[in-house]
Amino acid sequence: MKVSEILKVKGNILYTVTPDTPMVEAVNTMAEKDIGSLVVMEYGELVGMLTFREVMATIHANGGAVGPGSVRKHMDDHPITITPETEVNEVRRLMLERHARYVPVVDARTLLGVMSFYDVAKAVFEAQSFENKMLKAYIRDWPAEPEE
Repeated sequence: MKVSEILKVKGNILYTVTPDTPMVEAVNTMAEKDIGSLVVMEYGELVGMLTFREVMATIHANGGAVGPGSVRKHMDDHPITITPETEVNEVRRLMLERHARYVPVVDARTLLGVMSFYDVAKAVFEAQSFENKMLKAYIRDWPAEPEE
């Protein structure tokens, strides 16, 4: 299964901010939209990711407050990216290795979406459920061996 197949089902709603967006505004957007990440774009290019992890680190560094800084200061400025052709097992491996819960999907420098760990887990679960259903149906319909 490829990332493109998951994106078709997931849809393409994407929330972005610029590096100069105040952190408090970014955090408010994440809370209002109930999302765990924002893609940071500058001049039409992906320049970073702001996730729950960076928000929590910011709050910790500011003694329990978001503080006056901008997204630029706190974002992950080297996020891993994947393409629509990336296989889901490769996405799982990358996410586990890099401890990434959100990965931008990019095709020729065009941002297509964000794949979350939840999206991957859901896709794998649904694929395995379908496969199990087909196997059970196949076993149930197994032809009887002719007696010799």
